[in-house]
Amino acid sequence: MSNCSAISRYGEIGKLCGVGASACPGTWKRPPYSRLWLLLFATSICAAQSNLDQVVERARQEFEVPGIAVAVVKDGKVVLAKGYGVRKLGETAPVTAQSLFRLASNTKAFTVAALAMLVDEGKLHWDDRVVDILPGFQMYDPYVTREMMVRDLLTHRSGLGLGAGDLMFWPSTDFTRDEIIRRIRFLKPATSFRSGYAYDNLLYLVAGQLIPQITGKSWDVFVRERIFAPLGMTATNNSTSALLAAKDVATPHSRAAGKVVPIAHADHDNNAPAGAITSCVADLAKWMIVQLNHGGNLFSATQSKEMWSPQTILPIDESGPKALQPIFNAYGLGWMLRDYRGHKMVYHTGTLAGYVSRTTMIPDLNLGVVVLTNQEETGAHAAIAWTVVDHYLAAPATDWVTVFHDLAKAEAARGEAEVKKAAGSRNANSRPSLPVAAYAGRYRDPWYGDVAIEERGGKLTIAMTHTKQMIGELTHWQYDTFVARWNDRTLGADAFVTFTLGADGTIDTATMSPVSPLTDFSFDFQDLSLKRVK
Repeated sequence: MSNCSAISRYGEIGKLCGVGASACPGTWKRPPYSRLWLLLFATSICAAQSNLDQVVERARQEFEVPGIAVAVVKDGKVVLAKGYGVRKLGETAPVTAQSLFRLASNTKAFTVAALAMLVDEGKLHWDDRVVDILPGFQMYDPYVTREMMVRDLLTHRSGLGLGAGDLMFWPSTDFTRDEIIRRIRFLKPATSFRSGYAYDNLLYLVAGQLIPQITGKSWDVFVRERIFAPLGMTATNNSTSALLAAKDVATPHSRAAGKVVPIAHADHDNNAPAGAITSCVADLAKWMIVQLNHGGNLFSATQSKEMWSPQTILPIDESGPKALQPIFNAYGLGWMLRDYRGHKMVYHTGTLAGYVSRTTMIPDLNLGVVVLTNQEETGAHAAIAWTVVDHYLAAPATDWVTVFHDLAKAEAARGEAEVKKAAGSRNANSRPSLPVAAYAGRYRDPWYGDVAIEERGGKLTIAMTHTKQMIGELTHWQYDTFVARWNDRTLGADAFVTFTLGADGTIDTATMSPVSPLTDFSFDFQDLSLKRVK
């Protein structure tokens, strides 16, 4: 009989499966039937676990993910909490249910929960004006500054462009939280206020900074004391120093020249409320149970309903598989909302250097699934999550691993085709307007700060002065456009740098844009407006 190694309440069935406290996903309850019935039933649920194990292992192999951890909760109980693969490529230490992974944007729901507690206590209201709590807060448009409410910080409808200003924390920078918030005022809007959806991270930092203004405690301390501790999330932390001090940690991995390699842990403490929590599936199972219990003892059902109510309408992507095209698609407060096979789904994903994660809940089934991975391949967590959800819905079997692997291949091919198309239209015989040394200098953007370009031995180098990882060489592309090729090839974010001349014939300004359309949107080069410092 197969071994359903995980965590469960089904003691008798666990014994029949050959384990102590074990079970696997399935919609079942323990009936007072005969031992023969239990044996048959145990065989069935162990088969479900075995199938999931196979799916996870296939996803690991197909997407080249060293380690994955999965938790499933159903009806208020932990059905599965298990690790697969290894914590670090080339080593044997296994991923366990206690292995720590970065949650990235799955942190946002914790920040919203913290604010919800303050709403329950009457210390905050979702429609309070931000400037009434943070008098120094300022957006580019004075009207938006005056009208921005707390809920606007959480719903990606501020008018900022996709990922605007993310270069202030991604990759790791030397900005403080207060410096980032002060510089938001220089980010020009892409649309009018509340007119559309564009995912952002920086306003969640602003939301997190409301907490010390109201309570006198930092976001970090408040979340540890009011969420982690009450839920018994003993392994979970929200600082880089705590992560580096932990022992059972899944090492982040990324691709360099097409090969998966381990990378160093990034420090994103300066934007922690948007993405810095580190946790394991054993702890996150407790978090999902509370969410599915409409707040449990943390926050009220009223606030849970508010979080799970549509705040911003999202477009429906019709390019993917038909089964995954929703009828409604929206963002709540810290959660994404959609339907799937006639059921409401509450979910969120997260990406940081070397990690991607996914939390998925079907409230009317009292079902929750979390998948953590230590490689930047979203197809792996998606395939696993949809497989588990389909199992509980008794939906037709779908090979989601193949579906998402094919989608990833197609996306990669499209990105490569776009890069080749740009290269094909390049005028390789063109020359810069000026000698190479004339492009050297210091260029300043209002919100990011300085970019340094130096000439050494007839070659140009570029350095984003607040971002240690972003140092590279500028190679001529065509006319007055160069390509910044970063020394750290795991960044996957080479950028065009185009210079313009002033009336006096010298370099005056520069703009940047990603070379590949697949560059992570947090490399928001296009938002930089660089002017040469005379």
